[in-house]
Amino acid sequence: MTQSSALAIVLAAGKGTRMKSDLPKVLHRIAGAPMLAHVLRAGSAAGIARACLVVGPNMEAVGEAGQAVDPALDVFVQPEQLGTADAVKAALPSLEAGQGPVLVLYGDTPLLRAETLKAVVGELDAGADLVVVGFEADDPTGYGRLLFDEEGRLAGIREEKDASTAERALTLCNSGIVAFRSGETLTTLLSRIGNDNAKGEYYLTDAVSLARADGLHARVVLSNAEEVLGVNSRAELAVAEAAMQKRLRSAAMAHGVTLIAPETVFFSYDTAIGRDVVIQPNVIIGPGVTIDDGATIKGFCHFENARIGPGATVGPFARLRPGAELAKNAHVGNFVEIKNAHVHEGAKVNHLTYIGDASVGAKANIGAGTITCNYDGFAKHRTEIGEGAFIGSNSSLVAPVKVGDGAYVGSGSVVTKDVPEDALAVSRVPQQNHEGWAGKMRARRTRDKSK
Repeated sequence: MTQSSALAIVLAAGKGTRMKSDLPKVLHRIAGAPMLAHVLRAGSAAGIARACLVVGPNMEAVGEAGQAVDPALDVFVQPEQLGTADAVKAALPSLEAGQGPVLVLYGDTPLLRAETLKAVVGELDAGADLVVVGFEADDPTGYGRLLFDEEGRLAGIREEKDASTAERALTLCNSGIVAFRSGETLTTLLSRIGNDNAKGEYYLTDAVSLARADGLHARVVLSNAEEVLGVNSRAELAVAEAAMQKRLRSAAMAHGVTLIAPETVFFSYDTAIGRDVVIQPNVIIGPGVTIDDGATIKGFCHFENARIGPGATVGPFARLRPGAELAKNAHVGNFVEIKNAHVHEGAKVNHLTYIGDASVGAKANIGAGTITCNYDGFAKHRTEIGEGAFIGSNSSLVAPVKVGDGAYVGSGSVVTKDVPEDALAVSRVPQQNHEGWAGKMRARRTRDKSK
């Protein structure tokens, strides 16, 4: 058996009432992606080629989110919430003749690692018929306990409501993740699971004792409590986010990224960062961001769906919105916003500026307070600024408009027509000085105030 022949059944039918949300629980985000997406990606990274999803009624959004990660994902509906075994039954049509390993996962465990799933399949390859992922809990309250016989073999799982006082004292707990040697093993055991328990539900955990009674081999793969944390509340969502960020920060630093204050930098699940990047404190990186080798990110920046080229400098207090692309050695400074624009090699946009739906040519200089006026109330329009162009401070470029290579725009201009190469564009009212006006105004206002 290999991972490539395995199937992952992901259970995601829970309503998540403790989240106090109209959004299905598994769609709440960790590091910029729904919890469900993290689970599906862990399975894919482990080499599990096929997956299916079990959702509740009227949870089409969950199925769509799953298929956004894996377009081949089959989605099944569990009509009633009758327990985990009942949920797995809903997915039985996904089993194929000669089906290899079947792993049952949960859509609310976003910290699950591919390495653990590989270890589970490895135990099946080594002869186990059933594998449970367990963990040691400091406080086991609420978890099912793993039970072993005198020879140390896994004999069963006892849900807490059905456990004796001695069993509740155990600290080796069930994560809920269980794998079966084959689809046939799963269906045989599943058909015999009943609901004679305190909750009147069909527990998938009963498969362990049934397997033991059949003389099958059940084994345990140990994980840790953090990795198999099931998120059921906003507080647990925050705990999972913190754990994921710690993991992402550690990975970034291990690959050659300098984080001045790691705890203040927030990554997304897909953030791609090159070597010798320096990130200063209080930076938030949303989904779809790539930062190339040698870039410097100064403090208090926010990025999403953007690319920062090698050696570029960004910030402090800069915002890169979707479609922003900074080429090699570009400079974007304080209180600058870039959206759907390409800032070419060596160009500088250093102060208090908005560049949207635009192209800034190589080595161009954009003065403080410059705005590309890209929206006319109905549609967006593009601004093109040529190589080596110089845009004076406090200028407004009213799109669609082009500023040619090497052209200058005088400070305070409103540019509404194309500017040829190497030309100077000046558009402002001539200055008029009225001698003595200020003194007369102050005297008049003083007399009026004294009346």
